[in-house]
Amino acid sequence: MEEYSAEKLSEMQNVDIRTVNKDDLVDLNSVQIDGTLPIPERVNSFIQQIKNPYCFRIGDVAVKVVYKEDGPTFQQNIEDALRTV
Repeated sequence: MEEYSAEKLSEMQNVDIRTVNKDDLVDLNSVQIDGTLPIPERVNSFIQQIKNPYCFRIGDVAVKVVYKEDGPTFQQNIEDALRTV
């Protein structure tokens, strides 16, 4: 899995949904996950395809994901979502 620096993660997290060009965002509907892969490989595949897990689009709608500071980690949320694939 590609490792992201704290700087790169912060940059992805801080994308301003009000000013981002939604055409530059990956459409979540285009992401394909192989449900037979182990969870870590599914996570890697998701991140590689979506490019920015904090800001993407679904159809014509730009989506910004924000996680609670004291809530589950990004990794936990993605793993939970991919368990159902």
